[in-house]
Amino acid sequence: MWTSHEDLVYALGFDQHGRLLAGTGNRGHIFAINGVDDFTDLIKASATQITAFAAAPGGGLYVSSSNLGKIFVLGPGPESEGTYESDVFDARVFSLWGRTSVRTAGSVELYARSGNVDNPDRNWSLWTRVDLAAGSELKIPPARFVQWKSVLHAGNPAPRVDDVLLNYLPKNVAPEIDEIVVQPGYHYQPIPHVTGSEPPGQGLGQPRFDPPPPAVRDRDSIGVRWQAHDDNDDQLVYTVYYRGDGESRWLLLKTNLSDRYYSFDASLLPDGGYTVKVIASDAPSHSPGEALYAERVSPRFEVDTTAPVIDNLTAAVDEKQTGKQIHVRFRASDSFSPIKRAEYSLDGGDWQFVEPVGQLSDSKTEDYDFRVTVPQPEAAPAAMAENTATDHVVVVRAYDRFDNLATAKAVLRGK
Repeated sequence: MWTSHEDLVYALGFDQHGRLLAGTGNRGHIFAINGVDDFTDLIKASATQITAFAAAPGGGLYVSSSNLGKIFVLGPGPESEGTYESDVFDARVFSLWGRTSVRTAGSVELYARSGNVDNPDRNWSLWTRVDLAAGSELKIPPARFVQWKSVLHAGNPAPRVDDVLLNYLPKNVAPEIDEIVVQPGYHYQPIPHVTGSEPPGQGLGQPRFDPPPPAVRDRDSIGVRWQAHDDNDDQLVYTVYYRGDGESRWLLLKTNLSDRYYSFDASLLPDGGYTVKVIASDAPSHSPGEALYAERVSPRFEVDTTAPVIDNLTAAVDEKQTGKQIHVRFRASDSFSPIKRAEYSLDGGDWQFVEPVGQLSDSKTEDYDFRVTVPQPEAAPAAMAENTATDHVVVVRAYDRFDNLATAKAVLRGK
């Protein structure tokens, strides 16, 4: 018949007319259930939980409570005057309170008060009556929290409060950028935008959920993504800049972005170290000149799109060794990052790892000096052996730390 997202029922009882009463916590409300989805917020007690009902003389009800433990008496008839206080409303930011719109019946007075802590008993403004006949202006100080109170006077028609709406303007606060992530070697695929209303449960002060963009491995791209929020839930736009190591000026990459990610061609940047700066603005939600900004700089990242260079490649048969061996020498160098690894292939065979001369590959220039044993062919008829070439091809390749690749080959002509 009735459900609530805010109140848990601790006790049920019936009044003298057979109407179902629900005692709840943890706000101390008693609800009268009139029918399916038809209820009255009857009383808000000065305790946290309503725990039991019992019959009282004269058709009334005893009501017990916990936190604090008290006993109340609900009389069988209506009072000549009743008061209802709303829950404290949190605007989440300092706000200017405007006018109110109410739907009432009978003789009803409305009051309001405001404060900057969630406890109305601590440094709040006094209750101020709202003149419902002259503009319904809330003459209360600007603050983060607000509460209203209605006073109902018996009469004909019976007093009733159906709806109270308070208008307010939150003070604009600057957005915040929480994080920037730069991913060299990745490209972000666009996320389709769905037009329409806000998702359920999303409103002022609520965290906005943005799914991460799908990232595709692409060594020629650099992906930048960030997280940002605005306490006013304003619409934000972003501008992205970059700056190289040792430079003082920020250079524009992209402006007027609504997405919280951006990918660009890595070849636009010379090899080196960089940082990215993202600026967030709430301009789409404010008049010109009223927008606020926030900025954040990313951690440093490096770009290297230039392949290493292989120099001085030589390959010669070493006749002094037992068995036929090929002595190979070369130098691999890169202008920005250290050489990561090198490999060789003989006569189209599998790639084989080879160590640099110093064994540890940690320099922008590495020398390689190694010998390769030539596999001996199986015995063949003399006629075939005469027509078999003894040429050999040695191919070497080297990678830098960013997996840029350089290759070179040497051909040994048989005698």
